[in-house]
Amino acid sequence: MIQIEREAPIGADVRQLLGEHLADMFATSPAESVHALDVRQLCEPEISFWTAREDGGLLGCGALKQLPSRQGEIKSMRTTAGARGRGVATLLLARIIEAARRDGNETVNLETGTEDYFAPARRLYSRNGFTDCEPFADYSLDPNSVYMELRLVD
Repeated sequence: MIQIEREAPIGADVRQLLGEHLADMFATSPAESVHALDVRQLCEPEISFWTAREDGGLLGCGALKQLPSRQGEIKSMRTTAGARGRGVATLLLARIIEAARRDGNETVNLETGTEDYFAPARRLYSRNGFTDCEPFADYSLDPNSVYMELRLVD
């Protein structure tokens, strides 16, 4: 059974997965368009971090950064290669959205890439109600970025 739990991003397996994530981001996008956070940044107090595990083995992770104005931002969504296609990202996303709603956020936003590499992520977010939006928070228009939003209140 897959378990989604809050966890500090400090374990060796989590650090390895986040390292792979950062390496892929820099291999896929220009450096100025990479907005992924490193482990130190993911330990900041405004960030909540979750892992997906099965029998103790890491399957994936994701984070929610609390922004001003009752807005959350999804960060560092990643599944292991062996977990892809099993619904792990959908479970993580549901938990993050649930937490954002519980914490009183009105929206959940995210930034992802425009390259084909990011197409599965964009499909995941679209299937879960996210729509394209303008840049938010400190982001600005970038041809390598797609900005998406999920409204949690009407």
